Amino acid sequence: MLENMGVDDVVSWNSMVVGCVRQGFREEALSFFQKMHERNMKMDDFTYPSVLNSLASLKDMPNAMSVHCLIIKTGFTAYKLVNNALVDMYAKQGKSDCALKIFNMIVEKDVISWTSLVTGYSHGGSYEEAIKLFHEMRIEGVHPDQVVVASILIACAELTVIEFGKQVHTILLKSGLDSSLSVNNSLVTMYAKCGIIADAKQVFNSMSIRDVISWTALIVGYAKNGRGRDSICFYEQMVVAGIRPDFITFIGLLFACSHSGLVEKSRHYFESMVKVYGITPGPEHYACMIDLLGRSGRLVEARDLLNKMAVEPDATVWKAILGACRVHGELELGEKAARNLSELEPMNSVPYIMLSNMYSTAGRWEDAARIRKLMKSRGIRKEPGCSWTETNGKVHTFFSEDRGHPMTNEIYRKVDEVIMLIKAVGYMPDLTFALHDTNEEGKELGLAYHSEKLAVAFGLLTAPKGAPIYIFKNLRVCGDCHTAMKHISGVFVRHIVLRDSNCFHHFREGKCSCGDYW
Repeated sequence: MLENMGVDDVVSWNSMVVGCVRQGFREEALSFFQKMHERNMKMDDFTYPSVLNSLASLKDMPNAMSVHCLIIKTGFTAYKLVNNALVDMYAKQGKSDCALKIFNMIVEKDVISWTSLVTGYSHGGSYEEAIKLFHEMRIEGVHPDQVVVASILIACAELTVIEFGKQVHTILLKSGLDSSLSVNNSLVTMYAKCGIIADAKQVFNSMSIRDVISWTALIVGYAKNGRGRDSICFYEQMVVAGIRPDFITFIGLLFACSHSGLVEKSRHYFESMVKVYGITPGPEHYACMIDLLGRSGRLVEARDLLNKMAVEPDATVWKAILGACRVHGELELGEKAARNLSELEPMNSVPYIMLSNMYSTAGRWEDAARIRKLMKSRGIRKEPGCSWTETNGKVHTFFSEDRGHPMTNEIYRKVDEVIMLIKAVGYMPDLTFALHDTNEEGKELGLAYHSEKLAVAFGLLTAPKGAPIYIFKNLRVCGDCHTAMKHISGVFVRHIVLRDSNCFHHFREGKCSCGDYW
């Protein structure tokens, strides 16, 4: 119909561009815009936002710059609708400085202006900046819409700032805004990623409409919180409800099986993913399967699966192989895994440290020293362990043997008290997780002042009596701290929630939700 029109009508062409964008045909939308330009059509303030939207999704920076130049030349920089689209486009391209510059040039900023910037920052992984901008938006008296609320909840989830996430939820409820599917999905994700799985389930239960993202957020959430069997139950309910699982759903499902030791279930789901749903497994799916087989002592099967992979193994897969080799002392395959992992991630210290530890365990001290020396010569440093906890809206961060906190004296006295009390009920420090170049006493003291122990001591000092203590760590929790946390939860009658780089550990009454299978 467009081609058969006698004249080039900008409204009709705009309709075509908008239609392509809404249906996901972004390259076609850009092609129609280019034809409009070639025909010297007089574009308006509806044309530019649509094509900028398509460029934001395509990550096409050269064309984005060209369109921006055209906007300047044609005098459309004074139009708020166009400027809002520019802010959104640059922010989603990761050009936050450009987005902020245009945002600051807008004289009368509306909720769309703010939403474009906040959403762009959150979308680009600048979560702290997104939250700061959200604060500024509130101070300016601009009422948030559903889009910005959904984005800021994702930022809260990624930063695990529980209290602020709850405040945003409260703002939503008080505003009278109807909660959209996107907002509800973000709420489920936020509560699950912050370890408050009961609240995630409560939000999920309140949803009148659920899609694959809703179910997947819950499945992944329960899996990460050590409730693998519940994840599987939700997956079965999802299938019965007629929702078709996707690529991400199966990652959560296989992760649940991996951390619950369900070998046969994982095989069944892995096969159904391919045969029933036609989903080609990615490296993440293979990593979950290899991790499970390795944990279960089926290293030969794990090796066979590695050799049969339909895709190139990535760092996640080699980490799973390396972890399995460490557990079972399989040096030959471990060396191969470490070599491949160091090629994929040259500055990652994990392959060097794990291989060195494997050599030490095998009594190959010269090889262990050689790997440590190689690591040092390449300028590779181990990422320092860091734990943090949130109290009264403020995040408190701790490093191993850290003495920079204002409450250092009280915290260290509390750690000493905690160690004395848990030793009385059977805790024995596991010195294999201590530094090797110190004496026995030094090793024990070093373990006592690991970052997560300092964080839990701070939590015991500051959290209300009986309230859960939430701790987050950038690395995997060490075996000694894991054992200590179990004892602490029993002695102090506390629910301790510790999220490491892999999953959540819920410690209650001397037990962990992971079943010591992490």
